[in-house]
Amino acid sequence: MTEKKSLNQKIEELNNEVEWFYSDDFQLDEATVKYKNAVNLAKDIEKDLNELKNEIEILAQDFSK
Repeated sequence: MTEKKSLNQKIEELNNEVEWFYSDDFQLDEATVKYKNAVNLAKDIEKDLNELKNEIEILAQDFSK
């Protein structure tokens, strides 16, 4: 079973993926795979942030009553 990553872990992983493009390890033949992985991570992070925003809005409504 896959362990669910925290938002911070996903952001750190995305940062590492992006840094790879600027590193000495960069290889053009790996770039497409790394780019796709970074895009998927970014989408996943955006989804998590939207869910967090919705939770905060719900909590804010509850406390404003």
